[in-house]
Amino acid sequence: MGALSIRRGLEWLLGFYFLSHVPITLLLDLQAVLPRELYPVELRNLLKWYTKEFKDPLLQEAPVWFKSFLFCELVFQLPFFPIAAYAFFKGGCRWIRTPAITYSVHTMTTLVPILATLLFEDFSKASGFKGQGPETLHERLALLSVYAPYFLIPLLLLLFMLRSPYYKYEEKRKKK
Repeated sequence: MGALSIRRGLEWLLGFYFLSHVPITLLLDLQAVLPRELYPVELRNLLKWYTKEFKDPLLQEAPVWFKSFLFCELVFQLPFFPIAAYAFFKGGCRWIRTPAITYSVHTMTTLVPILATLLFEDFSKASGFKGQGPETLHERLALLSVYAPYFLIPLLLLLFMLRSPYYKYEEKRKKK
């Protein structure tokens, strides 16, 4: 019973993660790649407040490489979010293993340059960034606290899919 409740707890956590990712992607992240006119002024102001408060240079004036990540989020990840939320809330959907592994590896791979940029980039006027970036270690850590869950939860997902005996099954092939 203990392993089952741990598995269900992780599935619910992942379900909420994917469910919460839909509005975050649609209402905030994609403002950097979709036409401005699609968003009401309140959502544009929310993004403006966030980028100013957390000094997020990637969403203030998104560089092309970051826009390419957001485009992948739109095309590949966004359609996956409701499917994954359904699978994890329902529980026991072994078919989600391969897509979840693919999602987690893709997401963690995109987060490596994002986190490295936020940690090590010189955001002074001399750098290629147009927006205001974090200057102090405290500001950098505050911004990292926003992005880090999008690395850590996919890492947890990857380990869960690879290590869980429930999801680690082999297909039985029919004999001819």
